[in-house]
Amino acid sequence: MSAARIGRPRTFDTEQALRRAMVVFWAQGYEGASLADLTSAMGITKTSMYAAFGNKEELFRKALRLYTDGPAAYGPAALELPTAREVAAALLTGSARATTQPGCPAGCLGVQGSLAAGEPGRLARDALTAWREEFVDRLRGRFQRAVDEGDLPADVDPGLLARYVMTVSNGIAVQAAGGAGRDELHVVAAAALGQWPPAAVRTRAPERGRPR
Repeated sequence: MSAARIGRPRTFDTEQALRRAMVVFWAQGYEGASLADLTSAMGITKTSMYAAFGNKEELFRKALRLYTDGPAAYGPAALELPTAREVAAALLTGSARATTQPGCPAGCLGVQGSLAAGEPGRLARDALTAWREEFVDRLRGRFQRAVDEGDLPADVDPGLLARYVMTVSNGIAVQAAGGAGRDELHVVAAAALGQWPPAAVRTRAPERGRPR
């Protein structure tokens, strides 16, 4: 049998097709994005989609990785900044920018992708939960390092501070999806950083006789 009959070479750009699928998931969520929506946006048939990317869940996972390395890349980059406050500021302002990009869906694929998913979307919901929790854990580690180095007060709970920052960041994404503008969200980010770190994340009371 000739090589030509073994299988046809792909006639589409897989990276571009995946990028288009990412946008559909970003705009419509996992369950809201039908196979017809996805293949239409990608410009390919269902057969080609399955051959190149696997099933819908696998396509979603690949799209999430692309999102992580693209629109959400500000997150890992923020962890490399020299101070904990700079890390938090970069995450919050980055969220405001990434969720209000002209020409892109509003909000965050990682936050809204399957928040309201039923049983058919359970695997995607679990994947996004793990995606968010993994970053919270990385942020906790970064804040623990800041405590160890004296960049953050010794009585700060790094895990609680990481959860606080990501709760605000995710809230910014939800507000963006609801129509809030970038300038307004930057004000929200600035307000969250107004007292750094928040008193609520301190786990030990100040020693008596020492100024608060």
